[in-house]
Amino acid sequence: MFDELSQKLNDTLQKLTGRGVLTEDAVKEGLREIRRILLEADVSFDLTREFLERVQAKAVGITALKEVRPGHQLVKIVYDELVALLGEKQAPLAFATVPPTVILLVGLQGSGKTTTAGKLARRLKLEQKAPFLVAADVYRPAAIEQLLTLSKQVEVGAYGDPGSTDVVGIVKRGIVEAGKARARTVIVDTAGRLQIDDEMMQELRKLKAAVDPQEILLVADGMTGQDAVRIAQGFHDALGVTGVVLTKMDGDARGGAALSIYGVTRAPIKFIGVGEKLDALEPFHPDRLAGRILQQGDILSLVEKAQTAVDEKEAERLAKKVTSKKGMDLEDFLNAMRQMQKMGPLKNVLGLLPGINPAMLQAAKVDDKKLKHVEAIVLSMTPKERTNPDVINGQRRLRIAKGSGRTVQEVNTLLAQFKQMQKVMKTVGKTGGMGMKLPFGRGPFPG
Repeated sequence: MFDELSQKLNDTLQKLTGRGVLTEDAVKEGLREIRRILLEADVSFDLTREFLERVQAKAVGITALKEVRPGHQLVKIVYDELVALLGEKQAPLAFATVPPTVILLVGLQGSGKTTTAGKLARRLKLEQKAPFLVAADVYRPAAIEQLLTLSKQVEVGAYGDPGSTDVVGIVKRGIVEAGKARARTVIVDTAGRLQIDDEMMQELRKLKAAVDPQEILLVADGMTGQDAVRIAQGFHDALGVTGVVLTKMDGDARGGAALSIYGVTRAPIKFIGVGEKLDALEPFHPDRLAGRILQQGDILSLVEKAQTAVDEKEAERLAKKVTSKKGMDLEDFLNAMRQMQKMGPLKNVLGLLPGINPAMLQAAKVDDKKLKHVEAIVLSMTPKERTNPDVINGQRRLRIAKGSGRTVQEVNTLLAQFKQMQKVMKTVGKTGGMGMKLPFGRGPFPG
């Protein structure tokens, strides 16, 4: 997400950060390049022009502060304006004072509404909001069955009526069923169309009037660029959209939709879909995303991922083990690796670290499949071999390679790198250092 935009924008800003004084000509030259980059990223022309006018007004004439060079001040100005362009601050869901809270998901066909309904239900369940799903897409074949299947996967209640085409009646009955199930939030998956049409909007207007939802969330495909902005404007004019969910933002999206949608509609982006799995829905934080685009990292999101994925007691046990005389063994390493995998694709996790740019991730060739290879090798060892890798001789290495379906060379590389890691861990344990670089070079470990 935003890889190309991030790389180009940072390359341009780096050319300006080394200057002692930023002249008007230097700023204009840099802004011309930023204008080209934003337009290529599919940001709307009017928003690009307004964005650059605000940056230029703040940037021209800034002088060197004692600790901050003018170029770095310019980066801060661009960051602040990016945050403003993306919506300034996170917009949480609005909940009714008296339950249930009704959330309508609207959008075009193929935008990912039904999957988003399942993802949102999972998130609200974790937040103790007791969600309930209602299948109101009576037109798409198997849409109701798909939502009911998702409800079973998430383990929440759901209602659908395959024999009816009365959308308003279905949703009203669904809300009654949600009340019986003591649900606090009701997520309604409405029908999509191949294009915005009057008949579709009229049905949604009737539904809105009948159930008075607290939230009307537009689910838009982030891959469609400026079309997503046009669609958002159409839905907003007709229904008064309260928020947007941008899906498919883990692909090669140029980012223009995310950068334009708030500026055009003033409807905040509330969530972004970053994968196909049910846990791949993230709250949208304008300041954090601006930091990611400018390669400043997103430590807060990284911490939040860790808090939800990592077993605290297991982490404490491992921390004590690492600093003990014996140190961590391969069983401990396997447990730690499995917890890390729960945080999502490794490339996404590394991308949240400050200073990690798209080119570095590309060069590192991060491949989550290699973690599975490492797991297979460790699982092919006996408990004694995991506890004490020194007993693994040539014959054992051959057996482990055959058992895991990997090569002897990969087994050798893993054992060598693990031994090196143990030494680094012990050193860190003694010094209390935090910024260590793990020896994950070539071989089964991603770079």
